[in-house]
Order: sequence, then C-alpha cells, then structure tokens
Amino acid sequence: MKSARNILLSLLAAVAGAVTPALPAAAATIEMDVNGLVCAFCAQGIEKKLRAFPATADVVVSLEKRLVALSTIDGADIGDEELRKALTDAGYTVKAIRRESESLDDVRRRLGVQR
Repeated sequence: MKSARNILLSLLAAVAGAVTPALPAAAATIEMDVNGLVCAFCAQGIEKKLRAFPATADVVVSLEKRLVALSTIDGADIGDEELRKALTDAGYTVKAIRRESESLDDVRRRLGVQR
C-alpha cells in the first residue's frame, strides 16, 4: 500500500507542476529615457554604474536620444526601482523605463551606436 501512496503523491505533484503558471520570460532589453546626459563622460559614468550590477550583461548609452539600454544575463533581472535609484543617485532623471523584446544589438543598430 505504501508504494501506491507514493505513486499517488508523485502523480499529484506532477499534475500540480503542470498547472503551475510559468514565470514570465525576462525582457531582452531594458530601455530608460534619461535626462541630464550631456557628454561622453556622462555616458561612461552611467555605463560603469550599470555594469556594477551582477545581473548586467551589456550596456549602451545614446547621448543624442537620451536613451540608456541594458541587457541582463540569462535568468537574471534588475528591478526598475534599483535602476532608477542608481541613475538618480548619479544625478540623472529617469523619465521612463521599458522592458522590450528587442535585443541590445538591435537597439544599437536602431540608435546608430557602435559597439
């Protein structure tokens, strides 16, 4: 009888796992509209600040578009409030944060930013 109980528990666990909703996939790119970007030094400072997050894979900054975009390592994320705090503490104003499916390389091409 004990083995029948184990089979039943295993079956219930499998069914429960099948109906558990999957976590949403992380966005390929996090884009931020940032005011206060005026020079290459600003871009370097922001890039350095964002690369300090362990979840950051890559960063691109467009002074012309006042846009900062980053990608995270697979399975990792950085919360909007953490990003906002990092940039506001550095003296910038974050106007908007968006999570996009577009890759960071596609963002670079769209912005005309070299790697």
